[in-house]
Amino acid sequence: MGKRPSIEHQKWWQNIKDHRYIRFILFVLIGVFTYGIMVSNVIPETVEIDTGTISEQDIRSPITIENKAETERLRQNAYESIEPVYSKNSRYAQNQIERINDIFNTIKQVQREALDREVEIEIIERQLEESELNEEENNNENNNEENTVLNLEIPEEITIEEQLERVRDIITPQTIEQISDETIITLLESSRDNIEIAQETTTNAVHDVMSEEIQMDDVEEARNEAERKVLITTFDSSLNRSMIEIARFGITANYLLDDEATEEARHDAVESIDPVMVREGQLLVEEGQLITSEISNQLALVGLLDDHSNLYPYIGLALLVILLIGMLAYYLSDAKTSIQTNNSHLLMYAIIYILTLTIMKIISYGEIIDVVGLTYIVPVATGTMLITMLLNSRVALFTSMIFAIIASVIFNAQTTGILDYSHGIYVFFSSIAGAFFLSKSHRVIRILQAGIFVGALNVLVIVSLILLKNVQYGWVEISFNVGFAALSGFIAAVLTLGLLPFFEAGFGVLSPTKLIELSNPNHPLLRKILLEAPGTYHHSVIVANLAEGACEAVGANGLLARVGSYYHDLGKTKRPHFFIENQMKIDNPHDKISPQLSKTIIIAHPYDGADMLKEYKMPKEIIGIAEQHHGTSLLKYFYHKAKNESDKEVTEEEFRYPGPKAQTRESAIVGIADCVEAAVRSMNKPTPAKIETLVKKIINERLEDGQFDECDLTLKELNNIAKSICETLQGTFHTRIEYPEEISEEDGEKKDE
Repeated sequence: MGKRPSIEHQKWWQNIKDHRYIRFILFVLIGVFTYGIMVSNVIPETVEIDTGTISEQDIRSPITIENKAETERLRQNAYESIEPVYSKNSRYAQNQIERINDIFNTIKQVQREALDREVEIEIIERQLEESELNEEENNNENNNEENTVLNLEIPEEITIEEQLERVRDIITPQTIEQISDETIITLLESSRDNIEIAQETTTNAVHDVMSEEIQMDDVEEARNEAERKVLITTFDSSLNRSMIEIARFGITANYLLDDEATEEARHDAVESIDPVMVREGQLLVEEGQLITSEISNQLALVGLLDDHSNLYPYIGLALLVILLIGMLAYYLSDAKTSIQTNNSHLLMYAIIYILTLTIMKIISYGEIIDVVGLTYIVPVATGTMLITMLLNSRVALFTSMIFAIIASVIFNAQTTGILDYSHGIYVFFSSIAGAFFLSKSHRVIRILQAGIFVGALNVLVIVSLILLKNVQYGWVEISFNVGFAALSGFIAAVLTLGLLPFFEAGFGVLSPTKLIELSNPNHPLLRKILLEAPGTYHHSVIVANLAEGACEAVGANGLLARVGSYYHDLGKTKRPHFFIENQMKIDNPHDKISPQLSKTIIIAHPYDGADMLKEYKMPKEIIGIAEQHHGTSLLKYFYHKAKNESDKEVTEEEFRYPGPKAQTRESAIVGIADCVEAAVRSMNKPTPAKIETLVKKIINERLEDGQFDECDLTLKELNNIAKSICETLQGTFHTRIEYPEEISEEDGEKKDE
């Protein structure tokens, strides 16, 4: 009863620690820290300077922006500089000729009407005369017919005034208003032949004159020229005057202002003016230069004189951080790594992440010292190397991208923009190099080699950036850049070696380095097994070989399986002689005790070993392998022995290990290897076929017994495990040469050597 509150407290704490809100809080913490460490790099720069004063420093534009006022001024000047566009319109001449022809055609029409009236009068008069003659000759004519002839009325002739009125009714008002009555009357009184000649002469004169460009100022001169062209000496003066009036009427300006063409030309002129841009990094004020109103306006335009706070950079940074942390949260929650479910590992990741960003921020202040290339000493690879060794290499590679983006903001002090792409590229390659180099091996010497590799890659990146910038650097500047880049790799390796033990101890992380340390034969517990249970020690070494190869075949942690195998039977050291591998030249003590007591002794060894490992504060993964490698399997030998010796009913549950079943692939594989090694060791003349049959039988029995129900081993993986174990056992139990009986023992020994 005394232990119950402690257990409940542990469960309560475990539930709190693994709660999803803890993950949310950790990601919020990462986001807030990321924003806080970058915000000082996006705060708009301002200067205190007044118009009419002398600048004490060079001032450059922090942004690229359009000077809209200057652009509008230049475009207005371009618009006004375009002179009006004039163009000759050939349609004007045609219109005027059509108007002249309309006048003459109307005159001819009215003349025909007057002539028709005269003809009609003549016909009627002739009829009347004939009627009178007939009346005298023939008095017997019909009265009715006589009355008809006598009733004919003689129409009146169309007077010249009526003809004039008729012309004015037909011709359009715009034309007739510009032609005098005298001209129309003269034309009406002229003969048809003269009118034809006048019409042709006038239209030809207008056409000839209007074929040339006639501006408004040249109209009078053009009319005079037309007047000269229509003079015909054979005509009387009145007809000449009429032709002159009509010709002068027909002449008008045909080279006029083209509003559409003018507007188009002005529009093209405006469009040809490019926006006036103030470029990022452009020198606005030189040291010692007088601040004019124009310069002051430029400083205000780029935000260097703003008295109020501009929120856009802060909002932009917030959006960038949300995107980065959102991508990071999605990746870490989706990737099949320990961070997906273990909040402790997420906390460790957050600490490494924050530590790396803090180092970058501290190094960024080195720009104040104004030493060329000093910022390239940033050991950002420390973060990815720690993440690779403590967590997962894929997580480290993804984090490299995050570090690169953040570095491009943090190291922007030496540029005038928000992002320093050179540092972003440098940090990306530097951080990703450490993750790549440590992804396959985590030995201590490998960390030092990774530092050299990172330094070498840093140098290559720096050289490529220098060449890309196409700037003439001196040898001193190049040496400083390259030297600091190379030193960055060395510092990263040293920091990784120094920080690694703190993370391993603080979070109980079973890193490869820790596993290698635990595999040392001089470890007190391994020495204990070797001295007190040498048979168990030998058995554990063989199990380790089998388990490591099987784990590597299915992608599990082979090193963990090997080290776990070394310690999995530690509990046998309490009663070593009760286990057959330690019974050398002694009787089996189980022959003298009951099966129930034997069962109790045998079943206790996994849990005795787990307790001893806990006393030594061994990693929980090693403890788990020791505790779970038998799962809830049945002690068949003692179960059947108890059934044969006892009259009472014996159940399997009494002779099963209490568990738990294997929770990880490594625990399950160590259990298989442990069972297989013991079974093969007891075989008489093992052969590859016998070994393969035995291994498959053991795996199938454990599968059917449900020993793999709580770990994520698949049938395909179990098949690969069987193949790997068989291959390892064939190397261990290889067939030896059988020597003839007549060969002496001494000769045989020589051949064996």
